Amino acid sequence: MKKLLLLFLLFFKTALFSQTILNSLPLNLNFLGKTQILNAKDENTNDIYIFTWDNRNINILKYNQSLFLSNQFIDSIKHETSRNLIGYSISKNKNPTLYWSSRDYRNILMTVYNLDNKTSEILHFDFPQNHDYVISTFQQHNAFYILAKERDQDHLLLYKFEDGKCGVKVFNFSTFIFKNKKNTPISFHTFIKQFPINQIDPDIYATIDLASSVSKMYVNQDHIILTFDNNFIKTQAFDLNIKTGGVEEKTFNLPDYESPSRTSNSFYSNNKLFQIKASKESFLIEIKDFDTEKSIKSYSFSKNDTIPFKNSPFIMQIDNGRPTQLKTTEKFLKNINGLTAGIAVFQNQKNSFITFSGLGNYSDFYFAYDVYDDFGQRVSYSLSKVVYFDALLDENFNFSKDNQTRPLAIENLFYFLNVNKKIKIYDALRLKDYYILSYYDDTSKQFIMRKFTDGFIMEDNGNPIINKSVFSNPANFMKINSN
Repeated sequence: MKKLLLLFLLFFKTALFSQTILNSLPLNLNFLGKTQILNAKDENTNDIYIFTWDNRNINILKYNQSLFLSNQFIDSIKHETSRNLIGYSISKNKNPTLYWSSRDYRNILMTVYNLDNKTSEILHFDFPQNHDYVISTFQQHNAFYILAKERDQDHLLLYKFEDGKCGVKVFNFSTFIFKNKKNTPISFHTFIKQFPINQIDPDIYATIDLASSVSKMYVNQDHIILTFDNNFIKTQAFDLNIKTGGVEEKTFNLPDYESPSRTSNSFYSNNKLFQIKASKESFLIEIKDFDTEKSIKSYSFSKNDTIPFKNSPFIMQIDNGRPTQLKTTEKFLKNINGLTAGIAVFQNQKNSFITFSGLGNYSDFYFAYDVYDDFGQRVSYSLSKVVYFDALLDENFNFSKDNQTRPLAIENLFYFLNVNKKIKIYDALRLKDYYILSYYDDTSKQFIMRKFTDGFIMEDNGNPIINKSVFSNPANFMKINSN
């Protein structure tokens, strides 16, 4: 995946952000190059589990819902050190299980921990021989899920791990029609090979490269939502029922306009589908109910219009250069034309923070001169290019200006990590209206839990954050990498 080197924070004065140290605990970790931290929440009891390990031991810390340490278990590890931790589950009797994958994702080692008896048990799971690759992993209702692909098959397999058992659901796509960019029918397994599925995490901002991807995956309470935006006509979506294994196709036509579109995309959030379409002449936005497929709100702007609800300037960045501001809608549309459009929605309480963007390559040339050619030779080259702006949507799906410009909890968390670059080992967990950042301070040999909320305190009225809602490479917080 392409990593954007965006300059996302600009500071005017020292700021005291909304953060509180909740807990600190002496901890001595060895071989930090392999160490990880994983936060987990028991959805039934609201207990918090923290897993930290090095090349010798794993430390399991259990906190109650008031975030007081209620149990601790240190266990030796051996086979796990050569594997990658990909997830967890919590049994009905409150015992956690960690899932360690082999590097080729052919085998899963499951370590079941009993915190009361201070014992552990190792189980094994082997994928079928026809297993091709893992698309994504996620936790829901204290169970652990792996969405995987079998070789040359037009279906997806969803493995559910719970209480030491594994079940599987088959999502069949063989009866649906898929087309490539040339509008030629292709098989489902060929389609997702050309347009790999990228999972969207609703708890952090989606980066611009994720927002601009063709195929996206969202997990939503016993459902997996897949959206495909490989043409300028429609968004092809699928609702996968985790309980039944059923697959329902939905089609959402993109907004129509006189000017031919050069780029389009969509984003699913809170049972709504947000679609955008852009060209050099116009910019269109439509919000639709995912269940009924009916339009809720639509907005359109021409190159001569002013977009009144912008909460950031139009920003453009070429490669790793300094971001520059585009002063008019016309210049924004001119620069997004020919790029891959992206839209990212981040839900915070009743509001939705939206980033509209374009990502792609910028072509230019220079003249190389030598003594034999007075005119020089034209040499072409390509640079990465990104353009974007941010907006705020209220609970009634109306765009509005965010006059308070208060940083969100997730922004404060990433700001803290950006300032404290020595923190290399961490994980974050979203709890209602705040985040918990768990990290290891190698200098003090302390494990620290820090709480981040919305808002900040400043010495003056300046706002330390511009380029809001966009981050260059925010942590993936224990997400598995797709093959």
